Amino acid sequence: MSRTSGETEASTEPQPAPRAPAAPAAFRPTVPDAQWRDWRWHMRKRVTSAEKARQWIHLTPDEEEAIVRSAGRYRWSVTPYYASLMDPDDPLCPVRRQAVPALAELMEHSGAEVDPVGDMYYRKTNRVVHKYPDRVIMLVTEACPVYCRHCTRKFHTTDVEGTYFRENEGSSYEEDLRYIAAHPEIRDVLLTGGDPLSYRDGTLEEIVSGLRAIPSVEIIRIGSRFPVLLPQRVTDELCGMLARYHPVWLNTHFNHPKEITGEAAAAVDRLLRHGIPVGNQTVLLRGVNDDVATMRALMTGLLRIRVRPYYLYHCDNVTGVSHFMTSVEKGWEIMEGLQGHITGFAVPQYVLTTKIGKIPVARPAFHETPEGLRLRNYRGEELTVDRSVYPVRETDLR
Repeated sequence: MSRTSGETEASTEPQPAPRAPAAPAAFRPTVPDAQWRDWRWHMRKRVTSAEKARQWIHLTPDEEEAIVRSAGRYRWSVTPYYASLMDPDDPLCPVRRQAVPALAELMEHSGAEVDPVGDMYYRKTNRVVHKYPDRVIMLVTEACPVYCRHCTRKFHTTDVEGTYFRENEGSSYEEDLRYIAAHPEIRDVLLTGGDPLSYRDGTLEEIVSGLRAIPSVEIIRIGSRFPVLLPQRVTDELCGMLARYHPVWLNTHFNHPKEITGEAAAAVDRLLRHGIPVGNQTVLLRGVNDDVATMRALMTGLLRIRVRPYYLYHCDNVTGVSHFMTSVEKGWEIMEGLQGHITGFAVPQYVLTTKIGKIPVARPAFHETPEGLRLRNYRGEELTVDRSVYPVRETDLR
């Protein structure tokens, strides 16, 4: 039996969220079920040229030009699975905007940097970035299944000459593991990149087992967009391997409700059934999710597939990414459209990532007055709470 890549195969696994509307079948090459389920097939068949892209979408002249002009500067690839979510006729499709090169990537923007969050500044070994007291990130690869056009590490992952590694990706992990072991204050290690799940299970297990052998490492986290970009990668074998090294957590990166498909939901379910909690980090992106209705649909949709919203990142002013930035005021508007209007734990923390760390930037719902606290609820109603009822300062308790 064969299928088009816009269809969803029957499954006994839970399907908590409906798949996004498929594009016309004419844009879906017929793919046998066995191949569509095989993540390696998707990796081999990634869209990497305008010719391949035309199998999925009608490229605009600007997209055609951007593909040509970005060649040799920024890497580009899209999995067939993620390509199947793109609207073939709408260049403003939120999936398409995240995946297809745009001329705006080649423009210079004021204040843009290749490393605005300071990964290279805080790097201690080839891979370890030690920015916070009790946790580190380990940059394990430059590879991704889809090279997102808004990547905060665009210099590392998509710039053909760029890298955050001190040496190279293939270097031994011994120095990295030694550093972590020599710093017992490090209790939490986040594997990132690139996407760690780009590696095969055996390679990934070598890294995870090396970390689990360090007594002071309590938590291992994996940052991966595979549940969104290629959920077929999240196999029972992968989940079973990770489960041997608990506690293991996974943070993923849904940016739009259209990405919450049946296949994505099934991948999340496999992780959860193996005891791996799944959180989500969304980036606020101009033209993708910068309105209240879209963000509400995304956050509530994530809860339906049992993914906990974690952060809403303000888009970093990264070279080649700046055109995706909104104002902070837009972020405030969206946060106020979430708080109180949807379930409390569906509301992410709005943060701006800087060289001194992640800074919460949601607008406060209170301010201090001589009488006490002036509070504002999600409807804009205000109330003053007297200091005698709720002391504000320690001196108010005396």
